[in-house]
Amino acid sequence: SFLPLCSRKSLMTPLVFYLLLQPPQLLLSITTKPNIVLLMADDLGIGDIGCYGNDTIRTPNIDRLAKEGVKLTQHIAAAPLCTPSRAAFLTGRYPLRSGMDAINNYRVIFWNGGSGGLPPNETTFAKILQQQGYSTGLIGKWHQGVNCESYRDHCHHPLNHGFGYFYGMPFTLISDCITTEPPEMDREFRRKLWLYTQMMGLATLTFALARLTGLISVRWKTVTCLAVFSLLFFASWFSSYGFIRYWNCIMMRNHEVTEQPMVTERTTSLILKESISFIGRNKHKPFLLFLSFLHSHTPLLTTEKFLGKSRHGLYGDNVEEMDWMVGKVLDALEKEGLKNTTLVYFASDHGGWLERQEGKRQLGGWNGIYRGGKAMGGWEGGIRVPGIFRWPGMLPANTVIDEPTSLMDIYPTVVHLAGGAVPQDRVIDGRDLMPLLQGTVQHSEHEFLFHYCGVHLHAVRWHQKDSGAIWKAHYVTPVFQPPGAGACYDRGFCPCFGEGVTHHDPPLLFDLSRDPSEAKPLTAETEPFFHTVIEKIGRAIEEHRRTLTPVPEQLSFYNIMWKPWLQPCCGTFPFCWCDKEGNI
Repeated sequence: SFLPLCSRKSLMTPLVFYLLLQPPQLLLSITTKPNIVLLMADDLGIGDIGCYGNDTIRTPNIDRLAKEGVKLTQHIAAAPLCTPSRAAFLTGRYPLRSGMDAINNYRVIFWNGGSGGLPPNETTFAKILQQQGYSTGLIGKWHQGVNCESYRDHCHHPLNHGFGYFYGMPFTLISDCITTEPPEMDREFRRKLWLYTQMMGLATLTFALARLTGLISVRWKTVTCLAVFSLLFFASWFSSYGFIRYWNCIMMRNHEVTEQPMVTERTTSLILKESISFIGRNKHKPFLLFLSFLHSHTPLLTTEKFLGKSRHGLYGDNVEEMDWMVGKVLDALEKEGLKNTTLVYFASDHGGWLERQEGKRQLGGWNGIYRGGKAMGGWEGGIRVPGIFRWPGMLPANTVIDEPTSLMDIYPTVVHLAGGAVPQDRVIDGRDLMPLLQGTVQHSEHEFLFHYCGVHLHAVRWHQKDSGAIWKAHYVTPVFQPPGAGACYDRGFCPCFGEGVTHHDPPLLFDLSRDPSEAKPLTAETEPFFHTVIEKIGRAIEEHRRTLTPVPEQLSFYNIMWKPWLQPCCGTFPFCWCDKEGNI
């Protein structure tokens, strides 16, 4: 303000000419902040979408996104299960950096009433965008925890992680949410608990009858103690597992529980209505909408309009309904005149669940040509997912990019688009994708990607940019049952450690550029660079491990346990039931 007028004019003239000479795409990026719509499917396989090769499930709206934008063919989840994958997506960091990967077999958030979850000291992209003036909303699935020490502290809640509005499930959809479906959550463990309860009850009854008939000499005090112990044992587990629908299958609006248990018949329509309403309410300022679908996770909630319409059973019906929802969101953007100012992204949190079957019904997804599936940390089928971006005028249309990218890359990408900066006090594993998406660079910034199963490193990918090779070394792989079946059908999930895995020394080596299905491991005899590649990857692992620091385990056995005092409740605990959406 102290410069002479002539000096200010002389400074402004070159600036005006500079801006006029810039391409329209750059000028738009300088002057506007885009709206951002993130669409994430649940358990969707990469082979379940038309633009990725499926010809039995109709997905015209997702296919339209790919035709009008950029499709990624090597888009990789940071974990093969919901909770850790979404933690990595939200933070741009491998989940073990935030304690969101497990050392045990409980690899996801198990209860709304647990104390584990995304730590409050993690900075999500939503938090940064909120600071940049964005309206931020999460509609749908969260699965990153709710409370820490009391049922009202909401330390892990979306509103504590940068989302200004939340409507959806704080947990995840499971078959236990529908009374007509067989139980899904901890099924085998619950069977054992029932068996132990019945055995104790039978023992108590036997001792009581023996005492009454005089067959054995046992004091009534002993029988009474056994009966009390049996009753306490039953109450200790049935108080949680016997009421899963009430404890986990709930809907919330911000901090308020609106349905307990949820009314599944209207869940889809309410989620879609909330998403479109959020767009309408915030059309006059930059917004971030994270629509986290409950589709296509079991029990495959599908409205009558779509039942029996696909050629792939109930699973196909469910995917086609999700595609219809995607279309409705895209229509809402176009109706509000926001199509050209909105970056839309579509992905799945991990691969399809191969083992999810009921009788002859296949209820999980298809991972195309890729080996393995959900819960498998190394094999491509568990971690290679759809990845589609659309931003008319800013991103090229009908473009395919065959470079390694990660769900963690969304973090720095949207932060930079919003004019923010990624945190400098921690490791951020994601990379800004805009140069790659816009074609100003030809290669991904990722040289190495590390594939974890829980906290156990199962495989590593090396992108050798000068040769185009995508080397992948497997140090641990699950043992498929039955042998050769391609999944762990005997367990329902493949484990990360123990007797259910095989350790490889030297590791199994594949070149995904020549063998994307990981069908034929390379050896020192068949690959001249075998030892060089293994040594290079080994050094990368050492460097990577030096960046890791100890953090509290959010998925420890204690943290995933159900704690009554942390249970979200719309009444006075334990009388938790309500339906506040019934008049809508």
